Amino acid sequence: MGKTVVITGSTRGIGFGLARCFLERGCNVVLNGSSPESTSKAMAKLQGYREHVVGIPADISGREGITLLYDEAVSHFGHVDIWINNAGIGHEMLNAWELDYGELSKVLRVNIDGVVSGTIIPFLRMKEQGGGKIFNMEGLGSDGLMLDGMTIYGTSKSALTYFTRSFAHEASGTSVQIGTISPGMVVTDMLLRTVSGGSAEILRKKKFFNLMADTVETVAPYLTEKILDATAQSPKIKWLTKPKMVVRILMAPFRKRNLFS
Repeated sequence: MGKTVVITGSTRGIGFGLARCFLERGCNVVLNGSSPESTSKAMAKLQGYREHVVGIPADISGREGITLLYDEAVSHFGHVDIWINNAGIGHEMLNAWELDYGELSKVLRVNIDGVVSGTIIPFLRMKEQGGGKIFNMEGLGSDGLMLDGMTIYGTSKSALTYFTRSFAHEASGTSVQIGTISPGMVVTDMLLRTVSGGSAEILRKKKFFNLMADTVETVAPYLTEKILDATAQSPKIKWLTKPKMVVRILMAPFRKRNLFS
């Protein structure tokens, strides 16, 4: 029987890329979107795997949505082996004090509250069943990097990293692995929003991203294999390592890329 993988926020971007890769490796996948429309649209792209994938629309910013998602996964596939807290939202590139408070609160609710509940609830259930893996998706801010206009988003990802490391320490000795995934800079809708326009600053960003970023199709297979193979109690899966960054800088004069064409 294939492993069952639940991926929050998996109707597009890196989440959808991971869903496809897990299906290609014979896993059962529970796809999740915030609305029936987005979930149905993503499911339509995976019709070739219809016996192994189910789409569940759910608000994962609170305990109700997380519990629903877990219960549906068990109802369809009998168990959950891997749970990935991938769902995360960004905001307009504005200073923290310029953001609408409702938008600010939503980012913190999804990116922090959703991950806290999305770790605790699966952890308790997996402990009962005798084991499992939980991974939380890092992002800008997880390593302390700052970007003007992204303070609230970066704060949420910094909090996610601390929470995951600390939770994993508390959970050491249990049968459940608690880890992080660092996909690096991936060309998704969120990244594309940061390079819209034609100012000199935007052109500099595009030059940097062309050097360091990658497509979902490049990153997702690597992450999938590492997740499936992970055996450490607190695995840290990282795509864009420092040695890889150094090589890209050295190769920049000879390697021309345009990820935004």
